[in-house]
Amino acid sequence: MTYQSPERLLSPTRLGPLSLSNHMVMAPLTRSRAGKDDVPTALMAEYYVQRASAGLIITEASQISPQGKGYPRTPGNFSAEQVEGWKLVTDAVHAGGGRIFLQLWHVGRLSHSSIQPGGGLPVAPSPIAAEGTIFTETGLKELETPREISIEEIPGIVADYRRAAEHARLAGFDGVEIHGANGYLIDQFLRDGSNQRTDAYGGPVENRARFLKEVVEAVIPAIGADRVGVRLSPVFDGFSMSDSNPTETFGYIAGMLSGYGLAYLHGAQLGSAPFDYAGFKHRFGGTYIANGGYDAARAEAALRDGTADLVAFGSSFLANPDLVERFRRGAALNQPDPKTFYQGEERGYTDYPTLDVA
Repeated sequence: MTYQSPERLLSPTRLGPLSLSNHMVMAPLTRSRAGKDDVPTALMAEYYVQRASAGLIITEASQISPQGKGYPRTPGNFSAEQVEGWKLVTDAVHAGGGRIFLQLWHVGRLSHSSIQPGGGLPVAPSPIAAEGTIFTETGLKELETPREISIEEIPGIVADYRRAAEHARLAGFDGVEIHGANGYLIDQFLRDGSNQRTDAYGGPVENRARFLKEVVEAVIPAIGADRVGVRLSPVFDGFSMSDSNPTETFGYIAGMLSGYGLAYLHGAQLGSAPFDYAGFKHRFGGTYIANGGYDAARAEAALRDGTADLVAFGSSFLANPDLVERFRRGAALNQPDPKTFYQGEERGYTDYPTLDVA
């Protein structure tokens, strides 16, 4: 049978003010290769430029403050040195013809006192510990019960998001993605399993969505609404995350976000519970990035039936820097090596072979 190239997936498109070479997005992937003081490095620039054929790259999550850090060697975006490091990345990607957004991150309770400034406890909307362990500089440790964020602290954290967006603009990024998924701080506020506050940030969904709303409204003036995306994972169930009514919660949030003229909503289809992602996309009404185990054929079908406007690929982009060309030719894919996801420097990072090398 003759291979049918995914024409829609590989065709050019637009994202707000940006021209994209195709409908393929490189999903954010934590790789833990940052240098001293969590500064992005030339090796990271090489990694990203190898994948610049993606229509859009969304970087690995980048902590907005020292408090927002959860894992060793993840890059930050709060110091001048980190901004200069990210410039290496954006300059390389733009020289390679690509577009790149920075993902803004605060991990909330998914950190450890050994990582936090001054050895303090991680913070969260409520003092509820997630089950499990976390990797630290000295190995795996049990997750701790976080300290509840006081209502007086919240404006400062919102300001950290704004500053990180300003830094992203200075570093040359085409836009930013607000990480509201995967059990991290914003997600912890959104869901009633992790948010049991009784003030203006807890209780009904309108209150639980308030923190995200304030972050969005702080970030937009820093870089422009049409350069801001939001990532959400409505039924993600890792890190003890849950919600009593995800359809109501995330339907409300999608509708709330629809009024801002954002670049996109990024739906991470993680977790085993059923969820109406088509309805989620419809409530948002703007550009929607689908993410969750897509291959070329399934991505092409999603674009053609209107359930996605762009499609994000994670581990397949990790292991195949020339994923776009492989999809074009119908070539076999390299398989990712999980042992090198978070360690190995060049190994499992910049040494995956392209078709020409293979």
